[in-house]
Amino acid sequence: MFQPLGLFAEVPCPQGRECGLLTCMFKHAECTSATISRSPNIASNFGDSNGHVAKKQKLEDITPAQNRPSGSLSKQSSFQLPMKEPISKLGSKIPSENPHSNATKLSSASRAVSPPTSTRPKPSSARHESSSTSTSLGSTPTRLPPRKVRKESLNPRMLTKAPANHATRSAILDKLHGAMTKLNAKLVDSKDEANRCFVLNKDELVTMALDEEEKVARENFSVYSNIIKLRIVKLTKLALEDWVNEVKAHLNTRYYKIKPQLSSESASVPTSIDTGLSVKEEIAVAALLITPLDGLEEHGYVTKAPTEAAIETARQGVLDSKGWEKCERCGGRFQVFPGRREDGALTSGGQCTYHPSRPFHPPRKRTDNVTGSSETYFPCCSETVGASAGCTKASTHVFKVSETKRLASVLQFKTTPTQPEKGKLDPVSFDCEMGYTTLGLELIRLTAVSWPEGRELLDVLVKPVGEILDLNSRFSGVFPEHFASAVPYDPSTSSSALASDQRGKPKSMQIVQSPAAARELLLNLLQPETPLIAHAIDNDLNACRIIHPTVIDTVILYPNPAGGLPLRVSLKALARRFLERDIQTGGDQGHDSKEDSIATGDLVRVKVRELWKRLKAKGWTFENDELVPPTGSDTLNIHKLAMSLSPSAGHKRKSFASS
Repeated sequence: MFQPLGLFAEVPCPQGRECGLLTCMFKHAECTSATISRSPNIASNFGDSNGHVAKKQKLEDITPAQNRPSGSLSKQSSFQLPMKEPISKLGSKIPSENPHSNATKLSSASRAVSPPTSTRPKPSSARHESSSTSTSLGSTPTRLPPRKVRKESLNPRMLTKAPANHATRSAILDKLHGAMTKLNAKLVDSKDEANRCFVLNKDELVTMALDEEEKVARENFSVYSNIIKLRIVKLTKLALEDWVNEVKAHLNTRYYKIKPQLSSESASVPTSIDTGLSVKEEIAVAALLITPLDGLEEHGYVTKAPTEAAIETARQGVLDSKGWEKCERCGGRFQVFPGRREDGALTSGGQCTYHPSRPFHPPRKRTDNVTGSSETYFPCCSETVGASAGCTKASTHVFKVSETKRLASVLQFKTTPTQPEKGKLDPVSFDCEMGYTTLGLELIRLTAVSWPEGRELLDVLVKPVGEILDLNSRFSGVFPEHFASAVPYDPSTSSSALASDQRGKPKSMQIVQSPAAARELLLNLLQPETPLIAHAIDNDLNACRIIHPTVIDTVILYPNPAGGLPLRVSLKALARRFLERDIQTGGDQGHDSKEDSIATGDLVRVKVRELWKRLKAKGWTFENDELVPPTGSDTLNIHKLAMSLSPSAGHKRKSFASS
């Protein structure tokens, strides 16, 4: 009736192979009703130019669609074939390309009438199928099926709790897609034929951008804007080879369900940091970053061991409470039975129902006085605070002890002793993992690496004093099978020499029989003046019951922009921002204490690099690996300069150093 304008020519037909229209306005496969009706070769087989059907013409004489020459279309494209049956039924009678093969007789016809699965150009798709190499898709060169790309618009996907409004997400998504499009265009223009199969079509580019934006929105809700903007900036500076590797990982994960596997070398070697200094020179500059702990006792830093009288008071208080504690996860009251109750129970109260993530408070907006402020919710399940008791269940309740004298009642604190026979020792970066027991939160893994090299010095499991309630595996990365397969500690054998699993953690870790034994192993690496590096070092020192006078805490070195302690920035966020490194990505598999130790040490190296630039500009030099100030300089002012280094432009740092 009306001449179609072709507005829907690139849109796949909603009916697919069930479509019975002779001239459908939507896009079909090559041998559809529209194609047959527009082909003069096929039309001549069915009738004359007036549309009269030849009754004795056989369907076997029809030329297959894929065998027609490209120039076979003519002005008779408006010809319509008068047929009572849809073309989808006639397609089964069309022969294949090879008439001698009965097994594949219907293959070409079935492909011709199947609905379109991708708008990817044929040459690129063919190259991708034929070049499924072992480097991108596995060690065995197999012929993989074509990618089925779902056609999507460049519109942010709907989330239960969005990190920003739709307009903001759309603007960010446009920039992300634009950066990817430019890289894809460079790949098209490149002369490297080996990587031509990784050129993405427009639908695949949209899908890749949507996937990445959605992942950041889900996993980094509170810092969504910062993370995605840094990602866009990184894409604008990305090399073509790196872009090819990212496309490989995306294709493997998205279409072939193959998780990218890193080699053991690439997984264990972190991103290098160039400070322009030797190891001894870095240690000399790091001495100016020592964190004074005086005045920080109210934030959990222990600078003096509790007295025996205070410890006895704590023990008596535990006896008087008859084991009643407050659950660290759900906030409920329960009773704990160290040594087990008569019936074998360790705790009362049954299962613990809780939210594993902390509540998130959405930032205030200018329109809150009109629309109302956003409700606080839990990122783990997106439920509003107060809507439910929790989304996760645990077999027992757990508790944490923070009071210094009560910690000392289990194991007394010990100050780092002097070891004259060992001389001066290099700095140590360490990290502790804790699990819940009947005595609170106890040390279950201790890892230490050298600084600044990151060489492993110590990595052991620790048998706690109390009975284990929960290994806190979601954060600690320690599971029951680690304890089941552990071997006694042998100083002559390092943990790295043991067999490792896919995540790089030893299958058979070494174990020591008490936190006191683990503490002695760490103290053997230290002198009182040896810099000890950690993130939130108060937690690690308290777990080990160590009082060390010379520490570098990255929590204080990189303070929270909102005002410093007690607010803290997570190690994961700092590593991503200042090291461009993703850590703690194991999900439910927990953290890797060795990875955390190396990342903490590298954050200190970033500060060393910044400080040395300032010192060098003021005339400081090195002589025999020792810092030499310029004539007339004030060492105290240099120390204040070191402690006032801002972690980022525009953020004012709250100094905790005493004058």
